[in-house]
Amino acid sequence: MRNKVIPLAFLGAAILAGLVVARGCGGKNQGEVAAQNGADKAATAAPAPRPGPAAPAASGAIVITVDAGPGGDAAGGPEVVFSATWGGSRMDQLGRARPQEGNPEAPMAVTVDGKGRMFVLDQVNGRVVRVGADGKPEGIIPLKQQESAQDLAVADDGSAAVLDRFSSKSVVLYDEKGNVRGEIPLEGEGIEETGLVSGIFTDGKDVYVEKEHGPLVRIGTTDGQPSPDRGEIPGRPTRDGLSFINAGIIDANAGRMYVNSIERATMQHRFTRELRQTGEIRGIHLLDTDKTGTIYLATQVERPNEGEVLVLTCLEPLKGVPVGSAALPVNTMPEETFRDLAVLDEGGVIYSLRTEAGVSYQKYDCQ
Repeated sequence: MRNKVIPLAFLGAAILAGLVVARGCGGKNQGEVAAQNGADKAATAAPAPRPGPAAPAASGAIVITVDAGPGGDAAGGPEVVFSATWGGSRMDQLGRARPQEGNPEAPMAVTVDGKGRMFVLDQVNGRVVRVGADGKPEGIIPLKQQESAQDLAVADDGSAAVLDRFSSKSVVLYDEKGNVRGEIPLEGEGIEETGLVSGIFTDGKDVYVEKEHGPLVRIGTTDGQPSPDRGEIPGRPTRDGLSFINAGIIDANAGRMYVNSIERATMQHRFTRELRQTGEIRGIHLLDTDKTGTIYLATQVERPNEGEVLVLTCLEPLKGVPVGSAALPVNTMPEETFRDLAVLDEGGVIYSLRTEAGVSYQKYDCQ
């Protein structure tokens, strides 16, 4: 796993100047939210996230040509962790809606906790389905007044934070038994327009929402209490506790993108790396880490004469050097979703793939 040597070429520091016109990690205009799948999918022009108090050092940009093969197991195929048919309220069924007016919907998001359990946001059926590490459904969390829930995160204490940007305009916290711990409003200092929130994250006992794929705003705690100090952090916290990270697109047509890291203890710039995909970048689907801090980046790329592919790239946490990659299939169903991938603590990702028959949650990793 993740030990493949990838050819690298080092560019001069001048190329980092291109980051000032970079596109934020999958950002969308509010009017585009319902029109395209995934908050981390379609990139629109936005300023590059500021790395913190210190300006980026001349760390050089790494240019990588990803020659990614299939990301399955040794037998050549992915491991299916859980699958469900479209339908009613059984735990082996998940909701799908195709209204005559409005966007088709499927389960909006998937995430995992430190015990290897998977949580599926089945907003069509008004619930979260919890799947055990053995792949068997083991519980349901009924949603409270969250008709348009789109994203969720699970904290270290097992509480689930569910984001609704448009209906309740809040984050509701649930304990492991499905009881409501509290409800935190989105609107407030740092968040003027709730439709521009691009994700929800937990870090210890803190609950954060991401603002337009840039900084994260602390809105409360995992016990459901609003935060009196809605401070910001400059990126997504890594699970090893050492860094904040962000990513964006520099030039989609040329396949140019970047990953940026800030050292958490000092808030100093750690690295900025440019990556080049072998085709046009259609969007960023994933930016997260495992427990060791390895960075997982998933980018939808349209390759000449090959069509679209989802390229999974793994980066070493302290220098951002690519250490592996894999090619995943692209979802082609019309249903609107928000978060299709989740990184496991021990490494690897869970990816939800939809068909006319149902949805399959499969495990992939960099090779």
